[in-house]
Amino acid sequence: MPSTAYARCVATLVLLNGPPASGKSTIAARLVERRPLALNLDIDVVRGQLGCWLDDTTAAGVAARTLALAMARVHLDAGFDVVVPQFLARPGLADELASVAAECSARFVSIALIVDRETARSSFAQRSAAPADRTHRDAAEMVDRSSNPDPVGEMFDLFCSYLDTLLGVHRIESVLDDIDGTVLEVEQFLATPPEPDRR
Repeated sequence: MPSTAYARCVATLVLLNGPPASGKSTIAARLVERRPLALNLDIDVVRGQLGCWLDDTTAAGVAARTLALAMARVHLDAGFDVVVPQFLARPGLADELASVAAECSARFVSIALIVDRETARSSFAQRSAAPADRTHRDAAEMVDRSSNPDPVGEMFDLFCSYLDTLLGVHRIESVLDDIDGTVLEVEQFLATPPEPDRR
């Protein structure tokens, strides 16, 4: 454990999953603002740092996740929180993040942000029309490249199907016009004593 006064006795790794444009990145940024030296580990940002990643999105995704797991391990070992905002619709990364947390004797918290299908689609369209940052532009470009006529709707459906298979995931309604309220609900849940691992 580092000697700095900011070190925590038990670090926490928070996975924020949710459909596209459900507020994951915004909420992650707000959580990190309130936690000294906490890491906002947005894997899409890591992926965007890889050269020519759009030429091979599969390989870039694998590389970004490998880097993110290593970064999470180092930061948790140092005693600091890590927040991972990431759309997940299949097993793999969530289990790997949970394993990293266990290796570091850290708490693992999995939260699913819930919005309805039409909200996800309309919010993504609005965001893509006026992207606020590079990750939003990258997401819009990936969707534009899709051969699916409704890629965001498909991602939403895959997310819901995956969520139905999981235990130990806390569901929180993401109210996009009341992010303050949603952040407060997330914070209140994080402040509750951890439950036994039921994965």
